[in-house]
Amino acid sequence: MYRSHLLNSISKKEVSKEVVLSGWVHRRRDHGGVIFIDLRDRYGIVQIVSDPIKHKEAHDLLDSCRSEYVIKVEGVVRERPAEMVNKNMETGEIEVLAKNIEVLSSSLALPFEIDQDKDVGEEIRLKYRYLDLRKDRMKNNVVKRSGIIKFIRDFLDKEDFLEIETPILIKGTPEGSREYIVPSRLYPENFYVLPQSPQQLKQLLMVAGYDKYFQIARCFRDEDQRGDRQPEFTQLDVEMSFVEMEDVIDVNERLIRDLFKKFAPKKKISKEFLRLTFDEAMNSYGSDKPDLRYDMPLSEISDLVENSEFGVFKNTVADGGVVKALRVGGGGEFTRKQIDDLDAYAKELGAKGLAYLFVEKDGYRSPIAKFFKDPELDKLAERCGAKAGDIIFFVADKWSTACEVLGAVRQRVASEMDLASDDEFAFCWVTHFPLFEYGHEDGQLSSVHHPFTSPDLDNLDLLDEDPAKILSESYDIVVNGVELGGGSIRIHDPELQAKIFTTLGISDEDAERRFGHILKAFKYGVPPHGGIAWGLDRLVMVIQGEPNIREVIPFPKDQQARDLMLEAPSLLPTETLKEANISALKSEKR
Repeated sequence: MYRSHLLNSISKKEVSKEVVLSGWVHRRRDHGGVIFIDLRDRYGIVQIVSDPIKHKEAHDLLDSCRSEYVIKVEGVVRERPAEMVNKNMETGEIEVLAKNIEVLSSSLALPFEIDQDKDVGEEIRLKYRYLDLRKDRMKNNVVKRSGIIKFIRDFLDKEDFLEIETPILIKGTPEGSREYIVPSRLYPENFYVLPQSPQQLKQLLMVAGYDKYFQIARCFRDEDQRGDRQPEFTQLDVEMSFVEMEDVIDVNERLIRDLFKKFAPKKKISKEFLRLTFDEAMNSYGSDKPDLRYDMPLSEISDLVENSEFGVFKNTVADGGVVKALRVGGGGEFTRKQIDDLDAYAKELGAKGLAYLFVEKDGYRSPIAKFFKDPELDKLAERCGAKAGDIIFFVADKWSTACEVLGAVRQRVASEMDLASDDEFAFCWVTHFPLFEYGHEDGQLSSVHHPFTSPDLDNLDLLDEDPAKILSESYDIVVNGVELGGGSIRIHDPELQAKIFTTLGISDEDAERRFGHILKAFKYGVPPHGGIAWGLDRLVMVIQGEPNIREVIPFPKDQQARDLMLEAPSLLPTETLKEANISALKSEKR
């Protein structure tokens, strides 16, 4: 028997009892011949003490133990003296007098310390991830992640959802991010792909009559990495039949509320989840995932400056662009360097520049103030809600650029002024995204989400007249500037689906080749349906207050999509490649 108790289960009730404990040496101290060791397992820490006179052999073995040795301890629980009680420790009222010690496994010198919260470079942490996962921070993230997933499963089970697994090896149907390709050994020159998401499979389950589906789904995307992206990640996938947008939003909002109350009980949660259309979010906050923890909306001032003497503003509006403004309360204290840094930031994001206007008690101060009369500046300040001591920033450009750049400036200013509370979760739903968008580089029309998203049925005539203006029955759930998930009502009418493919320039032949399986299924009776997918890694990241999702994934890839621990990707033997019908430039020689 390696252990009679887990290390968090020993208390004063066990005083004088014999126990058997096993774990890692977390910390070691030598106090004048008496050895103290903090023994750690997944559940907690218990202090082990030696007696060099009564149990010399155990004492000598304990003396030889070093950090991260795995040991088995047989001993007696005893109460600590009052002056030695550690109130910061769950087991701080007791200790175990070691009678027998067995070293189960020794440890090399560590590449970094486990028992101290010191900054360690991410590269070495990922290389020794099995050690990194021993640290309290990582353990807490893993434990919390497990609890969150169980909570989701229990909630959806009570709502009559079925958990159904879908395949990992599927057909390639390019419709978004680059896919990971898997060669077929049995069918030369043929390939599987790893799913970007179970999108079509969950829709086929709706056709099959399973009207409430969910899955904790693994997804794979061969794309450039960012702080909240990984080549492989986990989604909560949900799909429902005979529903409209409000039905999907309702069950997901209830789940989110219960989830955050359970796992972030000390933090403030929005009483109401604000509803914003995509246009409203962009116009008011310059982002389709706005952070609502601070009240700093954008203002539209194009009508106030279209006839001004300031050519930049006047000409932009005349060319069909807009002028957006951002009032920063208390920004009158901004230095010239701060303003110059924000101007450079705006230019990096694609703006031609960032104009500004100080609002002061006795007037206005700005390089552009000379182009306006005081009554004009008064109207600008009034439109923006500015008062003495504030500063107003302006961007003049096409609508999307002006909104996005000033929205990014809004976020940066809020960060520098520490306006966003870490103790608050401000949720909102962003709805009715455009159905299509034109590519920045090739100018080709493509789906904003995917080609199965339902358009706003009240504006179908726009499919022929101006498809980029048609909206979709889509919705994202956002918290504190992070998109937690997104979904839509799907197309269930085969004729409408064919029309969408035609609008996207997908021929009947190409549609059959890429999506023939789902188009055929839709001919056998398909219910109205819709769903949503949450990024589970992002969800845990937000709840735990971590800076990126690598901190909440047990074995993540680095920012170059490499596994530093397993040293993947790697070369394969030539014979393995040949068996998989692959010709490669390089292979591992054996």
